[in-house]
Amino acid sequence: MSNDKSNKKYKLLIIEDDFLNQKLFEASLSKNFDVKICNSAKSFYQLLDQEKFDIFLVDISINGKKNGLDLIRELRQTKEYRNVGIACLSAHVFQIDRINALKAGADIFLTKPIENNVLTDSLLELIQTKKLYKGI
Repeated sequence: MSNDKSNKKYKLLIIEDDFLNQKLFEASLSKNFDVKICNSAKSFYQLLDQEKFDIFLVDISINGKKNGLDLIRELRQTKEYRNVGIACLSAHVFQIDRINALKAGADIFLTKPIENNVLTDSLLELIQTKKLYKGI
């Protein structure tokens, strides 16, 4: 699926600190997305300064002083990313984790482990929902 008639892929930023998960997500999602990966708030800010993203996949637990929920809150406070799709993916499976992610501004909360096709479909559906919401 593409975001325009030139078949350009949607730009996805994955915020994930586990190296194995990074490689698995990159392999499974790169067919449908232009994937960039960061593992900390520091690398997150560097990538945001360099590129514009269409969707985010954020793990709650990441390296550094800030966690994924902090980054989601910050994205929602910016004009550029206020209405962009954000999926939270975490090994935290308690209801409070889901509630906290949604309160922070995540659109959907997914839990690890997750099947590749479920993750891909969830992200593509989120993009389409956001496009309809914005009237694109």
